[in-house]
Amino acid sequence: MFFLFRNKTISFSMVLHSTSYTVWEYQSTIHCKQGISIIFIWFQGSEHCYYHGNVRGIPDSWVALSTCNGLHGMFSDGNFSYGIEPVGSTDTEVRNSMNPITRSWTVGENVRRGQRTVQTETKYIELMIVNDYEMVGEILTVFIYKEQLNTRIVLVAMETWSSENKVSIGNDALLTLRDFMKYRKESIKERCDAVHLFSGRTFLSSRSEAAYIGGICSITRGGGINEFGSVGSMAITLCQSLGQNIGIETVFVSLGDCRCPDLWLGCIMEDTGFNLPRKFSRCSIDQYLRFLQQGGGSCLFNKPTKLLDPSECGNGFVELGEECDCGSLVDCAQSGANCCKKCTLTHNAMCSNGLCCRDCKVSLRGVRCRDAVNDCDIAETCTGDSSQCPHNVHKLDGYSCDAGQGRCYGGRCKTRDAQCRSLWGYNSADRFCYEKLNSEGTEKGNCGMEPSGQGWLPCNKQDVLCGLLLCTNLTARPRFGELQGKLTSLTVHHQNRYLDCRGGHAVLDDGLDLGYVEDGTPCGPNMMCSERRCLPITTFNSSSCPGSLTSRVCSHHGVSVYKIIVIGKKMLLTVIIIEI
Repeated sequence: MFFLFRNKTISFSMVLHSTSYTVWEYQSTIHCKQGISIIFIWFQGSEHCYYHGNVRGIPDSWVALSTCNGLHGMFSDGNFSYGIEPVGSTDTEVRNSMNPITRSWTVGENVRRGQRTVQTETKYIELMIVNDYEMVGEILTVFIYKEQLNTRIVLVAMETWSSENKVSIGNDALLTLRDFMKYRKESIKERCDAVHLFSGRTFLSSRSEAAYIGGICSITRGGGINEFGSVGSMAITLCQSLGQNIGIETVFVSLGDCRCPDLWLGCIMEDTGFNLPRKFSRCSIDQYLRFLQQGGGSCLFNKPTKLLDPSECGNGFVELGEECDCGSLVDCAQSGANCCKKCTLTHNAMCSNGLCCRDCKVSLRGVRCRDAVNDCDIAETCTGDSSQCPHNVHKLDGYSCDAGQGRCYGGRCKTRDAQCRSLWGYNSADRFCYEKLNSEGTEKGNCGMEPSGQGWLPCNKQDVLCGLLLCTNLTARPRFGELQGKLTSLTVHHQNRYLDCRGGHAVLDDGLDLGYVEDGTPCGPNMMCSERRCLPITTFNSSSCPGSLTSRVCSHHGVSVYKIIVIGKKMLLTVIIIEI
C-alpha cells in the first residue's frame, strides 16, 4: 500500500484478517414514510468489509480498516498513527491523502491494578446506534476500550432515520439529548446498555458530544448524542460520550496529578493536545474503576447471550454449532487455548473460559466468582452448571448501609457525608443549616429553580434535607463539574455552637447539578430523597422481608441452605433461607 505524505511516498505492507471480535453484522431498522419501518438483518454470506491486523514486520503496529463504500480506517506503524479516507469525503486536511494523527501507545500503559473482580473481569457494553451512515468510526473505539479498559463494545442494533428525524434535533446539545432519551424510553424496544445518536447537526457547544455522566444501564440516562464527522473524529467522539456514560468525567488540567502527561497528543476526555488522542489518562481509568467499585455499571458484567450477527468462530461468543469460543488468537492465547480449539472443546474439557471455569472444568456450585464491591452489592457464586458467573446484581433500593447511616440506591450507598466528601472534601453540615437555608428559597439554599427559570423554590419543612447540599467547608472549586454562581458561605450560632453552612452549584456537562442532595439519601426514619422531596422507602418499590420484625428490605437474592437428617427410615429436611 503506497501513500503520498508531505511530497514523500510511504509504503506499508499489511497483514489483515476479517474482524472477529466486533459485532459488525447487525439488525438495522430504517424508518420510512407513512409510518412504515423496514428491518434488515444481515445473515451469513453478507459482505465482510471490516479488517484488523498489523503492519508486516512491526510487532507494535496495528491496523483497523473498512472497505465498505471505499477505503476507511486507521493504522499505526509503531511511531505514528495514520487516518485513511476516500478523497473528497472529509475536510481538506485529509484530502492530501495522509495525515499522522498520534504517536502509538503501549497497550496497558498507565493501567493500575484495582480490585481483581472489577478490573480484570471483561466488561461488555451492548451498544445501539441511531444514525444515517456506515459505522466506520466504531473500529478505533472498540480497539481503545478493549485494550485500555478491558471493556468490549458489542453493536447489537442500528436504527436509521431515512425520511425524517424522530426527535427534534436543534443547536442545543443537552436539549437534544433529553429528547433523544425520551424517545429511547418510549420507542426503542431493543435491549441494550446504551443508545447513541450520530447527527449531521453541528451543536452550539464547545464539545461535539453530550452524554449523561454515569448513565450506563439506565433506560432514561444510558445514551448520548454525537456530531457526524471524519472517521477519526467520530471514533474519539464516541469514546468520549461512552466514557461519560461509564462514569468518566472531563478532567481539568489544573487538577495536578490528573493532568494529561502528553500536552501535544492530549488524552481522550480532555480538551488538550493538537491531534486526535487515542489514550485515556491514568485518572480517567481510575474514575472508571471507582465507578465500578461504587456499584455503577452492573449491567456491564453480563456477557451477551444472543447476538444479532451471523455465527462466527473467534468472536468470543458461543453460538449455534459451537462448543466454545475463546475469541481471537490473541484472546485464546491469554485464556482458553488449552481447552478450546477452533470452537470445539478439547478432550475431557467442559469449558474454555469464564469466571466459573478452572482448568477446563466448571467450578462447583457455591464457589464465589465475583466479590461484592460495597455494602449495597451482592457477591455472586457459581451455579455449578455454567462457566459464566451469574448476572451482577445489587441489593434493592432502601437497604441500610454504612453501619445504618446510609441507604442503598442504584447499587450505591448514599449519605450526605459521603457526597460532601466526594464533591467538596468535607463532611455534611449540621441539620440546622438545612432547616434554616433550604427553607428560605434563595441561591444560598433551596429545592431547585422555579419552573420559569427565575428565582428559587423554598423547600417544604419535611424536604429540607433533600435540597441544596450543605457541607462544613468547601474547596475553592468542586472536584467534579463547573461552579455556577456564588458559593454559599454562612456561619450561624445555634445552641451555643457556631455552625458552618456552605454549599454551591457544581454542574456537569450533561446539565446535572451535583450541588443538590442525591436521590436515595436518607432524610428521616425509613425516608429517602427523591427529586428533592423526602419520601417513604416504600415509594421506591422496596419490600420488607417476610417474617422480619425489623422491617429489613429484601434483596430478592437470598441463598437457601439446607440440611438433611436421616433418623431410621425417616428423613428430616431443614431449609434455611438466608437473606443477603
